[in-house]
Amino acid sequence: MTEPRDVGSAAMVRLVAGREISARVRDKNFIISSVVIILVLVGLLGFQVAVNSGSEQTRVGVAGDSAGLPQALEAQGEALGIDVTVVELADEAEARAAVDDEEVDGALLTGAAPELLVRESADGSLQAVVQGAVGQLALADQLAEAGITSLDVPEVAVTALDPDADTDGQRVVVAIIGIAVLYSLLILFGQFVAQGVVEEKASRVVELLLATMRPWQLLAGKILGLGVLGFAQILLIAVVGVAGALAFDIVDIPGDVVSTAVAVVGWFVLGYAFYAAVFAVAASLVSRQEDLGTVVMPTTLVLVVAFIVGIQAAANPDGTLAVVTSYVPGLSPLVMPVRQAAGEVAVWEVGLAVVLMLVAIALIVRLGGRVYAGALLRTSGKTKLREALRAERA
Repeated sequence: MTEPRDVGSAAMVRLVAGREISARVRDKNFIISSVVIILVLVGLLGFQVAVNSGSEQTRVGVAGDSAGLPQALEAQGEALGIDVTVVELADEAEARAAVDDEEVDGALLTGAAPELLVRESADGSLQAVVQGAVGQLALADQLAEAGITSLDVPEVAVTALDPDADTDGQRVVVAIIGIAVLYSLLILFGQFVAQGVVEEKASRVVELLLATMRPWQLLAGKILGLGVLGFAQILLIAVVGVAGALAFDIVDIPGDVVSTAVAVVGWFVLGYAFYAAVFAVAASLVSRQEDLGTVVMPTTLVLVVAFIVGIQAAANPDGTLAVVTSYVPGLSPLVMPVRQAAGEVAVWEVGLAVVLMLVAIALIVRLGGRVYAGALLRTSGKTKLREALRAERA
């Protein structure tokens, strides 16, 4: 076997990256996962639109002397957050027919003893609207008879102790959805990296590749190629999600939601660089797909823990667990975005977490590259870390 040359290292890395991209865009698992994630996101947007547009509505018929009653019913509905539609009816017979045909939810017969006609039973909202409107009109009539034309009712001032709570809640929801997508993509692309390494070892393709390039070039190209696909995928998801949220008026402050989405995408880049290297190094220790699960399981469990802590951080962003783990490399990509969305996180805190991740990535790539180089050509069973490092030095 000839010694691979260092000439054209960048070209070699690009060549491997292009090969990985070409192979994966034709992979059914990649295509299916992309479609499923987009469909789930669109489904969430549709559900949110349905919830937001699902304000309670009621149709109330009025028969008899209705002076001032339609306005009172609509005002009472507005106060209770109910969309009230008033239907004028000629008499009791028409009112009964309208109720029986379900043209209205209830019909109010005016007079000295007002009566509400319903088909089966009056729900709480309908009864509250009618009772409140009738009570207001009765009170106004009694005051007028007493010679009181107006009341000096003080206006109650509303002071919000946390005026940004609703905005924070929107950012947290975006962050939770974002880390769920991030978690899924890290698992997916980590598996792609691991499976590719084992496939090349099992088919002996790696021996041909290492005849023309160094192990670190192969590792870097593999991580870069799949990273480009992963970045494109999460960027597409972020654009679809943010655009959908803005188009359907789901969010109140677009800038905050966009900044949260950008933060999630940025943390994906760091998280992917870290986990892709770990998955690749772990996969290089085995030669069969059947053994792959045992070597990648510890890394997968770390991702699961990070995701659970990230969800917990939404409820208690300033808790000890959330704060500490938001600085721990490997955990921070799934925790820090939620803390950023849920509370006040200082710039230096984010900067420290990023620096620690970059240092961890450098160490993983350096040490992992040695393990990868020492284990890549060992195709007989499972290789131990010590054996791989010894083979690399030799």
